[in-house]
Amino acid sequence: MDKFSAMQAFVRVVEAGTFTKAAESMGLPKPTVTRLIQDLEKELDTKLLNRTTRKVTVTVDGAAYYEQASRLLDEVHELESSMSRAKASPRGKLKVDIPSSLGLAVIIPALPDFYLRYPDIQLELGVSDRPVDILAENVDCVIRGGEIMDQSLVARRIGEFYLTSCASPAYLKRHGTPVHPSELDGAHYSIRYMSARNGKPYTFNMYKDGEVVEAGGRHQLSVNDSNAGVTAALAGLGVLHTLSFLVQDHISNGALEPLFSGWCTEPKPIYVVYPPNRHLSNKVRVFVDWIAELFARHDLIQRKSSLPKALCSGWAAPAAALPVPTEPPDSPENAEATIKYAVSA
Repeated sequence: MDKFSAMQAFVRVVEAGTFTKAAESMGLPKPTVTRLIQDLEKELDTKLLNRTTRKVTVTVDGAAYYEQASRLLDEVHELESSMSRAKASPRGKLKVDIPSSLGLAVIIPALPDFYLRYPDIQLELGVSDRPVDILAENVDCVIRGGEIMDQSLVARRIGEFYLTSCASPAYLKRHGTPVHPSELDGAHYSIRYMSARNGKPYTFNMYKDGEVVEAGGRHQLSVNDSNAGVTAALAGLGVLHTLSFLVQDHISNGALEPLFSGWCTEPKPIYVVYPPNRHLSNKVRVFVDWIAELFARHDLIQRKSSLPKALCSGWAAPAAALPVPTEPPDSPENAEATIKYAVSA
């Protein structure tokens, strides 16, 4: 038995859904494909497919074998491409996991450009805020915000992000416009962000002219999703402290007004991170380069419009400032704002 051909036939049958379509795509007679699958099941001593007159479905063992076999075939294809003198067009499956906030605001709207460049890459996009274990989940690369604590990983810095404060004109008309962060402890309400994982609230420090203030204040509403916080701010429910890229467009069109001019938060770096000693396939490499280019020129990340970066250029925490409290890994500075995308070949 040609095990490699049998593996290819099995993967094609699973993806095509029928032996007939698989045979046509491989340019082989249907009986040949059937025999290859039968020989493979005999060799593995397990049933891989459930066959009916109308369709073919995978068994539990078949599903597990398919995941490993398709990955192996992709790696073989990448190896063959890398050995070719003419650089092959990147192709294959690319599994990406991104947080909803950055995905909706920046990544997904830019995907037409990615597909225009790389039409043969099949992107599997998961939108979630769960943490990703690069090694345990066999992930090829992630994008994360904040300092990388695991020194065993390789990190490439591709940008930075900030937090900012804002409120709707309707809210400010009712409560007045605060000019100092400490005023939030008085007649104002903040929309508080709660960790989606452990329910704990987060705070962050703001700096100006050597003064440091912890942004917070009273609250009537708590949310565990950054996009929900933006919606609440637009509804006039309070002062919002959130990621600058989430509210720039709303500030530009007047739906939200920025607060505390001249007050700054510590910029947080954005990294592409991947395990050491792992070959970066061509499709992963072009995705990494594309995302770095996207962040380098994207207005929402670079703060070029409604939140001028010049306000906080050359930022440095004042010497006498209190230390910035360490945020839990799932706070907006390290998880929801943590820009974590998983890419799996």
